[in-house]
Amino acid sequence: MRRIVITAVLLIISSTFGWASSFSDYYSALSSLQGMTDDINTGTTVFPLLRIPSGGKAEGMGTAQTAVASDSSSILFNPAVSSVLDLTELAFLHNNWISDTSIESVMFTIRYNDLGLGTGIKLLYVPFTKYDEWGDPTAKGYPLEAIAFVNTAYNFFKSYYFNGVSAGLSLKAGYRHIPSEIYTNQSSLALMADAGLYTSLNLLKFYSSRDKNFTLGLAFKNVGFETLGEPLPTELSAGISYSPFRPFKLAVDFNLPVSFYPDLPAENWYLAGGFDAVVTDFFSFQGGFNYRGSNPRISLGSTINIKEASFNLNYTLDLTTQTDSIDRFSIEAKLKLGDEGRYKKKDLVDELYINGLEAYASGDLEKAIAYWEAALEIDNNFTPAEEFIASASRSIELLKRMQELNRVE
Repeated sequence: MRRIVITAVLLIISSTFGWASSFSDYYSALSSLQGMTDDINTGTTVFPLLRIPSGGKAEGMGTAQTAVASDSSSILFNPAVSSVLDLTELAFLHNNWISDTSIESVMFTIRYNDLGLGTGIKLLYVPFTKYDEWGDPTAKGYPLEAIAFVNTAYNFFKSYYFNGVSAGLSLKAGYRHIPSEIYTNQSSLALMADAGLYTSLNLLKFYSSRDKNFTLGLAFKNVGFETLGEPLPTELSAGISYSPFRPFKLAVDFNLPVSFYPDLPAENWYLAGGFDAVVTDFFSFQGGFNYRGSNPRISLGSTINIKEASFNLNYTLDLTTQTDSIDRFSIEAKLKLGDEGRYKKKDLVDELYINGLEAYASGDLEKAIAYWEAALEIDNNFTPAEEFIASASRSIELLKRMQELNRVE
């Protein structure tokens, strides 16, 4: 594992600064590490589109997203995160995958308090020409795969000190179309589901923030029946994410392919890791690796944020791409459609809470309680207001008793 991480870092550095000769050596070393050779079960599942990332921060971070709630593309890796996303988003993604093969995606997510909802579609198409034995074209067409999904998630047990546990479910339909002129009886339809859990907490946190710095995620993806005698790429993913300081996030995923068919063994487990570093309010960059057998994948990306939109550009390198080629770019354009009033509500609660503290400090306990009660009417999970109300109420009761004792004397 240590060797994998060191080589991945060297890859990123060498590719960034153009050390071409060293780069080839490092990449060859990473591809041939002992015990991580070709998997004989690769290619035994249907709908490869399910394993190809659409783009966005998810791809920039090497697809290590099971414990990351970065944006709408995260729900493809863990359906539970839609219940904790900050903004309503409409995202358009283009992944210029291999040669003339492209992947187009559209995703939408929205959150109402603790309820998250999402929907989207991914489409892969390949221009294809069939030739006879004489080299003459006999048929042309566009084989394609499409995955459509709907998502819902809910955040349970949420309080001021605990962010709750989110549970989510995505129902997906996959359609593969192969024109009969090219090959008959190869089109198919598949139904499947994803389920996931997500939670966050503070662990080894050395800065002040309401946001939790350590997250855990678990997802069971692409669970469904075989189609045309081929199983779906079902897999179990577990991930962690950690922010040692505010603008930097690390994430690691462990992925275990699963097969429900004894005669069709699952592929080997694989790892994904990545980081997201915020440089300014409007710019961040990402990097990551996905280590799967002898075909490691390295990703580098950047995100530009403006007031109502953001743009993400990634470059991915693996053995499906020539090292001197630039055809593995993905682009995302995302519209930010608001937060359903959550930030305004939070600011108002904070203002009432501070006003209460000022009244409390000046000795006007009843006025302070009134402010804190108003804050709780807006957010009944704002525990600090409850705690100060209890403290102020005890102080008022104590003062009343002292006044009664003085009158008796």
